Amino acid sequence: MLSALDREHTVAPAGYSRWLIPPAALSVHLCIGQVYATSVYKNSLVQHFDTGQTAIGVIFSIAIVMLGLSAALGGTWVEANGPRKAMFVSAAFWASGFLVGALGIATTQLWLLYLGYGVLGGIGLGIGYISPVSTLIKWFPDRPGLATGLAIMGFGGGALIAGPLSRQLLSFYDSGYDPNVATSVASGEALTALFVTLGVGYFVIMMFGVVNIRVPADGWRPVDWDPASVQAKPLVTTAQVSAANAIRTRSFWLLWIVLFCNVTAGIGILEQASPMIQDFFREGGTSSVAVTAAAGFVGVLSLFNMAGRFVWSSTSDLIGRKPIYMLYLGGGIVLYTLLAVFGGSAIPLFVLLAGLILSFYGGGFATIPAYLRDLFGTYQVGAIHGRLLTAWSAAGVAGPLIINGFLDAQGKPGTLTADAYRPALFTMVGLLAVGFVANLLVRPVPADVHEKEEVAAV
Repeated sequence: MLSALDREHTVAPAGYSRWLIPPAALSVHLCIGQVYATSVYKNSLVQHFDTGQTAIGVIFSIAIVMLGLSAALGGTWVEANGPRKAMFVSAAFWASGFLVGALGIATTQLWLLYLGYGVLGGIGLGIGYISPVSTLIKWFPDRPGLATGLAIMGFGGGALIAGPLSRQLLSFYDSGYDPNVATSVASGEALTALFVTLGVGYFVIMMFGVVNIRVPADGWRPVDWDPASVQAKPLVTTAQVSAANAIRTRSFWLLWIVLFCNVTAGIGILEQASPMIQDFFREGGTSSVAVTAAAGFVGVLSLFNMAGRFVWSSTSDLIGRKPIYMLYLGGGIVLYTLLAVFGGSAIPLFVLLAGLILSFYGGGFATIPAYLRDLFGTYQVGAIHGRLLTAWSAAGVAGPLIINGFLDAQGKPGTLTADAYRPALFTMVGLLAVGFVANLLVRPVPADVHEKEEVAAV
């Protein structure tokens, strides 16, 4: 039965529609995108374990760090074994992370939650995130930005489903929990049941992707697509580069800096979104933005994040990867400056500026696999992508540290105003400027790292 997971058993038959591949990838990314919805039950976990916000927040940090490490270390394995086996392994780790976490909640052993959701779940995140990437690019050589945007859009949108779903499940398992009240907390029994439900449910949904994923047959190409057209585009190679050689090139590390800067700046908004909009419109110790409105703002940002992954990555197929990152980073510089200077003047303006920043954040994630394909070919693009995602792990630590470090120096939560955020926002402007310069310096990789044709064809 397990042999059905092998690459040779996933080759698509003649006439197989390539448009069945994005939904298969999307089923995985929608599930693992739940990691962005952990704040829904954060306060309940704090009360259940009788600990602080930091101790519970570490769970998310562990998961993101493990995402980057597992993607980097497991990327070559994913390429060698194919997307079906990789997606199955991702589903197994992701589901077991919830189940081990549920055991930790039931027994009040916080370390089991770290091990389960943090370590095991983080491995599932990393393998699941990269598993469909190279397959999508091989099915859509004519529109790689569109293809990866369709799938990675699901990661940004996963929280839109997981957030309301988790709140409703908690209210179902605990009649004393009110999903409409921000301060309401659920019991340990409800949290345990939630984790078990999510673990089992996500495993079943991810199996849809496992069953339907296929790799194209050797020599397959889209109808009416001419591979020679690739040569007409700047920075797009027809050669192939291995993951081992890719990390020896200057362009790989320049893209690492680009992704790190773009993600760090985006996390600066995402991680602090709800209290940030309340603080920007605080006068006399009282904010004009209610808690419920702030929660709605987080949902709006998720929509911008998700839409940016599809819209901007699709646009990159038309204008090129380097120009689109000039927009992400250069536009981000302008938007962050406007947010710092004028963001507190009107709530609609604040929401619009923050939303556009988050759309560039999401677009950066979705476009980077296509950028890598342009520079290094399709040979081991999934493994190269995995190694590059260590920039995400680093940004997941750096972004919150920068924001929270500045805010801690300005005062206590609930008393801050727009002025407290300006040093952090201008720091993000500086980071984006570094990323902008790094993107300008990206060049085609030298021919001496190209694979021989007979090796790349394997």
